Amino acid sequence: MATRTLDSPPSVLPLYARAAAPLIPGASLLPFVPGRGADVPEIELALEGVRPDPERVAAYARVCGFALRDSLPPTYLHVLAFPLHMAVMADGRFPFGAVGLVHVENRIVQQRPIGLGEELAIEVRPTKLKPHPKGRAFGLRTKVKAGQRIAWESTSTMLRRERPTDGADGPIGQGDLDASARRPLGEGLAASAEWRLGGDLGRRYAAVSGDRNPIHMHALTAKPLGFARAIAHGMWTKARCLAALESRLPDAFAVDVRFRKPILLPGRVELACSSGPEEIDFAVRGAGRGTPHLEGHLGPLEDKPKAGR
Repeated sequence: MATRTLDSPPSVLPLYARAAAPLIPGASLLPFVPGRGADVPEIELALEGVRPDPERVAAYARVCGFALRDSLPPTYLHVLAFPLHMAVMADGRFPFGAVGLVHVENRIVQQRPIGLGEELAIEVRPTKLKPHPKGRAFGLRTKVKAGQRIAWESTSTMLRRERPTDGADGPIGQGDLDASARRPLGEGLAASAEWRLGGDLGRRYAAVSGDRNPIHMHALTAKPLGFARAIAHGMWTKARCLAALESRLPDAFAVDVRFRKPILLPGRVELACSSGPEEIDFAVRGAGRGTPHLEGHLGPLEDKPKAGR
């Protein structure tokens, strides 16, 4: 698979237009519009010489609740990679457009904190489609290098919903988006904080992340895609959790989350987490009703074996 190195970050708004075009009948017949492929194409995009803008990082930190530091919030690398994610999914060989896809899981592995002034190289590639209980899923894999070493990696699992499931009522997006029948990670955890989320949260996060998916922007744009109101970004929810756990984060860690039911805006949610010194289970639930929105697990990276062992 050949890697295509870009000269600059792709412009996201034109990519969103291409990503939404398959919703128009017949538009997928155009060569530059996704929807003609049978499977996810083999494509890898790279962007070198990336230097985070301190002002944008600070704006992101304020929206997500991170303290201002001389290192990047661990979820900010997702923001830097997002234009490449959109460019991959806007490729004309892709089997469907990005608008309407559901982010069901995300894994981040941070090898070490990344300084504000470091120069980075980002690589993104998708994985092949796999069957999923609610349709078909694929991954977007991201690697971020600082110097010659990988400092940060992530995998975002995206779901193309295609089949109704037992007990799923209402339009697409209203049902449980849990990726599997595994035991809930947040089971038995006591609430430690409550967050009141304003109706403009999706727009505020979009302004600092570039993710302007219509399901997050306004009820008028979310309803045609099956949501009663705009919903919070999954990656905002993950970022807000890590910001709340910031004092407990080791330098090197892996954190996995599953996105369950969407958070309708405005709304009230609560954070629950375990008290262990290293391994941390955490969850975001609806305040009062306990509706599961996110379940996650964080742990330090295991020591790598030394040479010769």
